Amino acid sequence: MKLNTLGLTLVMAAVCAAPNAQAAGKMQFNFTEDGKSFVRFHTWHQIWVRYTQMNPGTTVDGRAINSQVDPAIRRSRFLAFGRLADRMTMVMHFGINNQTFNNARKPQLYVHDVWLDYDVVPKYLGVGAGLHYWNGISRASNWSTIKFMSLDAPISNWPTIEKTDQFARQMGGFAKGKVDKLDYRFALNRPFQTGDRDLTQFGEKTDYNPTNGSPAFAGYLMYQFWDQEGNVLPFMTGTYLGSKSILNVGAGFYWHPNQMRQRTAKANMTFNASDAGTFDEQLHDGLVLSADLFLDMPFGDKGKDGALTAYLAYYYLDFGPDYVRNVGIMNIGQGGTSLNGGGNSYTIMGTGHQVYTQVGYVLPMQPMGTKIQPYVTAQLSAFDGRDALSIVPELGLNWYIKGHNAKFTLMYRARPIYELNDSGESTVDTYKSEAQLQAHLFF
Repeated sequence: MKLNTLGLTLVMAAVCAAPNAQAAGKMQFNFTEDGKSFVRFHTWHQIWVRYTQMNPGTTVDGRAINSQVDPAIRRSRFLAFGRLADRMTMVMHFGINNQTFNNARKPQLYVHDVWLDYDVVPKYLGVGAGLHYWNGISRASNWSTIKFMSLDAPISNWPTIEKTDQFARQMGGFAKGKVDKLDYRFALNRPFQTGDRDLTQFGEKTDYNPTNGSPAFAGYLMYQFWDQEGNVLPFMTGTYLGSKSILNVGAGFYWHPNQMRQRTAKANMTFNASDAGTFDEQLHDGLVLSADLFLDMPFGDKGKDGALTAYLAYYYLDFGPDYVRNVGIMNIGQGGTSLNGGGNSYTIMGTGHQVYTQVGYVLPMQPMGTKIQPYVTAQLSAFDGRDALSIVPELGLNWYIKGHNAKFTLMYRARPIYELNDSGESTVDTYKSEAQLQAHLFF
């Protein structure tokens, strides 16, 4: 969805409402004196400078290259949120992602979220529809990009990203709410098609079915033992920096019938993708199940003596036989001679089992009112399409100048490089390193 005049329209709306603006550090404009009808604006920007050791055989703009230092814009976003009628909420969220020196110039703004919801029974049940982020699967699948603890998401938490969704969003309807300490969200969506529908372009490997018209079902249940988290918006916090005591357990799912397709050669025939007489076709449902645990424990008054944040998630993924997918965030490289492909890509999704964890600690020291938080993450994946376990470790350090509104993050990651050995097995041959520094501002 392209936006050509939306920014101007919103600015004009803000100017018209300006006489009723609140002065409490928010871009909020009230339409009633009691503040129950309002619109609020947010913007955030994440700028990266990174060093990347490239995968074997990588070229960048036609040049063979082993490593690269480059700046990039990971996210630049704008969000409008408001309640313009009793019990009714609207959200509009747009921006750009992943601007590098060698991708499209002057990227068009596009919509991330546009939805309306209505409180059928306030707190207990709300329903809504649109292009939305009320995802199932796990807490991480619903993370706010503003309040990560790690530099970024592992991406595996959005297993269909940019295949049948629009940057982790799908079109459909949802229901959400709370019953005592049980928080729930369910969605029925119509996933996006997977691009090129030329059936001759798909070979024997399992891949997304380009002609699928099935709906997808998603859900996530979370029991909150200690402090309660809000669910007016779907975006979940990665770390509270000691401001809350949280202990949650959750479980979720994503099911998309006939999501995947596999073609195999018929007996005594040579596979030919353009000749249906040479192959048999099988469809496979896409299924993801998860269970997770989130802990945020302050020490002292609101974390004055430090705060521990820990998250653990398990995923079972079934995308058909031996399915694997490589992803590289803001990948500037091409080519590649390993199974990873070019640039900074590595195997992130696939049929099999996956565990992701992160642990961070806000140090008691608070120089000039800021907070320092070292963290570690690890992703372990046992994919059917890879013969060796994938282990992706990450170390990081957050310097919070003003909480999640202004911070710097430094991160180091090692990613496994898969090669075929003499026996034809896909094994981890070596690791490549990457380091990134992020400046993040949100208001």
